[in-house]
Amino acid sequence: MFRDRTAAGEELARMLEKFRGSTALVAAIPAGGVPVAAAISRSLGLPLEVAPVSKVLYPWTTESGYGAVAFDGTVWLDEASVERFQLDKKQMESAVAEARAKVERRNARLRAGRALPQLSGRSVILVDDGIAAGSTMRTAIAALRKQAAGAIIVAVPTAHQGAFAAIAKLADEACCASVRGGPRFAVADAYEEWRDLGDDEVAAILGV
Repeated sequence: MFRDRTAAGEELARMLEKFRGSTALVAAIPAGGVPVAAAISRSLGLPLEVAPVSKVLYPWTTESGYGAVAFDGTVWLDEASVERFQLDKKQMESAVAEARAKVERRNARLRAGRALPQLSGRSVILVDDGIAAGSTMRTAIAALRKQAAGAIIVAVPTAHQGAFAAIAKLADEACCASVRGGPRFAVADAYEEWRDLGDDEVAAILGV
């Protein structure tokens, strides 16, 4: 187990040592990915940016999603889940709109409306605090591809084995300190200290 997200980021930084002194950019998915990414950025001396992505949630939960909306408006939906749970068009449109609104709020609060810097040909280390189903990370990768990023390196402290294998196929490299299997998986289980982070706290970490 990791002590907290900062300790997890420091562990990942040791695994990403080859990027020290490079032109790579560290991109954090808020909220939980920010303290992890900040630790990587500090340890390796790399610039830090925030890349808001929000889950498209099932109607009956505030946690589980079947897709996501990224910082540039990219939307990805898991069609298999849509069919399995017989989600109708109205439900999907509402869920996408809520996710888009959250992304827009975070773009305004955490990026002050700024676009990401020029990414063409530049390596991006994409960071979150964990991967459960993988919809958030999948959508972030798609958005970065649209930005013509060079190598995309996914870096997470913990991930479910199946989801991590799927994400690794989409990225150029994938780095995880604790890959776990089993039918029950929660990102929080990898941390001794776990809590939700508000946007104000995330903004303080980012210095905005």
